[in-house]
Amino acid sequence: MELRQLRYFLAVAEELHFGRAASRLLIAGPSLSQQIKALERDLGVPLFARDRRTVALTAAGAALVPEVRALLERADELQRHAHQLSGSQPVRIGYVNWLPPDLTTRTAGVAQLYVDAWVVPSHAQAARVADGSLDLAVCWIRNADVEQLGLSAQLLGVDRLYAVSVGTDTSPVRAKDIAVLVDDDVTSWQSWNEYAEEFARDTGARVVRIHNGAITGPAFFDHVRSCTTPVLNSPKGQTAPLPPDLVQRPVIDPEVLWTWSLVRRSDEVRSAVLAAAEAITRDVGDLGLDREGVWLPADDPHRALRG
Repeated sequence: MELRQLRYFLAVAEELHFGRAASRLLIAGPSLSQQIKALERDLGVPLFARDRRTVALTAAGAALVPEVRALLERADELQRHAHQLSGSQPVRIGYVNWLPPDLTTRTAGVAQLYVDAWVVPSHAQAARVADGSLDLAVCWIRNADVEQLGLSAQLLGVDRLYAVSVGTDTSPVRAKDIAVLVDDDVTSWQSWNEYAEEFARDTGARVVRIHNGAITGPAFFDHVRSCTTPVLNSPKGQTAPLPPDLVQRPVIDPEVLWTWSLVRRSDEVRSAVLAAAEAITRDVGDLGLDREGVWLPADDPHRALRG
């Protein structure tokens, strides 16, 4: 049984004339008759009583008309939805330096996802979502920004930040015994600066103020070499390879966590955007935020997951 056969059946049922139904369907009369006979064989019941002059629905045929009409309407609705997805504007997503590796798989069949190539800091990506330049963004955000910008934030990822130090000692280091860099370029480093200064206040870590944008990259490694204590690495440096004279050291008492949120406008109504957001964050879980001995900023939107 095929949808086209059901469409043929409905046309004949409405016309009660094979010739008129064939003209309406733009097919030959004998072909229409053969398709109706094939449908009757598949269903196991006669649908029409016909002779040389008249065509009438059988009792079974009449009973099936409303069901066939509803089924075809549902098929048309499904096709319209598919056309809307394929022909609609893509859902635009921005990011800072991290995206889920299976992002395309998560959204396949849900929405056309366009990853924006303009990589800017977290606070800028959140502002772009708020002003409509983006539909979604993966960024770090605080509750205050969520409320001020009219956004919704869902947990998507977590980085455990580590310290970098000179030498060969890779043992854990306590948070109060490390340094954290804060850059005076708030345009580029506003989110990190807010995070770093709160971390230092809460743990006793030492703040080192810099003026050259060396939160990441080779200049960051130079700062590590000049510091007398290990230095907290930022999320943007998590995957960067270390020079041979530097080592990675876990931070404890507490562990230091950085959350990645998927943000969208809280008043978003477009189905493709909402479906993409749901697909991207489905089954993420709490990602270890409920463990004892971890640190998050007080205004992190996901602190509630710690129980």
